[in-house]
Amino acid sequence: MFLSDSLLPLLAAGALAFSVLTYVILDGTDLGVGILFMANPGDDERHVMAISILPIWDGNETWLVLGGGGLIAMFPAVYSIFFTATYIPLFVMLLALIFRGVALEYRDGASSARRRRLYDLAFIAGSTLATFAQGVLAGALLQGIPHDGSQYSGNGWDWLSGFSLFCGLALVAGYALLGACWLVWRTEGELQAKARRQARWLGLMTLLLAGAAIYWSGLVQPVLWERWGDLPLLTAWLGLLALLALGFWKWLDSRHDFLPLFMVLGAVVVAFAGLLASLHPTIIPPSLTLAEGASPASSLGFMLIGFAVLIPFTLAYSTYGFWVFRGKVHPRGEG
Repeated sequence: MFLSDSLLPLLAAGALAFSVLTYVILDGTDLGVGILFMANPGDDERHVMAISILPIWDGNETWLVLGGGGLIAMFPAVYSIFFTATYIPLFVMLLALIFRGVALEYRDGASSARRRRLYDLAFIAGSTLATFAQGVLAGALLQGIPHDGSQYSGNGWDWLSGFSLFCGLALVAGYALLGACWLVWRTEGELQAKARRQARWLGLMTLLLAGAAIYWSGLVQPVLWERWGDLPLLTAWLGLLALLALGFWKWLDSRHDFLPLFMVLGAVVVAFAGLLASLHPTIIPPSLTLAEGASPASSLGFMLIGFAVLIPFTLAYSTYGFWVFRGKVHPRGEG
């Protein structure tokens, strides 16, 4: 192999991290639109919101499949430990994603207003539950999972804690913020104005909840405090997050409607990068490292070749979909 065996686990982890981050950026946005259905009860409003994500939501979830499949092949020990420890929130997430997909696809073809309302309830519940479950999964990982190096050694309920539930709430607020910024970009008129107001409040809520979650994570996982203290670029990291937050507030009312969304997406990328740097070289805190959880070098090399093909292809597919369905979405009978 032209790459050293010690470098392969790091590259594999980078490929998985990229897939997860892209999923959060893309599907987090349309999950946020689903969450905001509860704050926009008008039928015309919901029609525009649904149409804005209908052509691209299923392509966004490709990244979740790519990340999950890559985890099985490249880090089987991590897959065994993490998925065994989190069966309940994981299946809640998957079932919720199924319900929201069915509801979104069928709501506009509903035979009656009553049936459409049922689809809308399913869409709201599915979007909110899927988001909350993803936050719980992230919190369960951050707080640490008991294991013996290759198998889960807990009681099946270790994922359930005040911290993991709080992470679920924080992610609901964060995804709703992404959804509001998406609507600022893709809609106009009263719905856009309402989305701006919602984004303002959700921005403040997300900032407070995310800050509390970061502080709490240091309490449940003390090694994070140590790594934050030694992180060379900590000041630059926090400064960049502050600049992105200021940019969001400054450009929320800008005529360049894409800027608020791009500021929030930039903050997601920076926060995600800082989290990975804090956890490195562990992949399951506090003790399982990338090298310990990885497949043999031959398997990693084979999978990385596949990722080198799949990631650019999936990026091109997603980009093309966004390009084809670009522009503002109008109410029925307009545009």
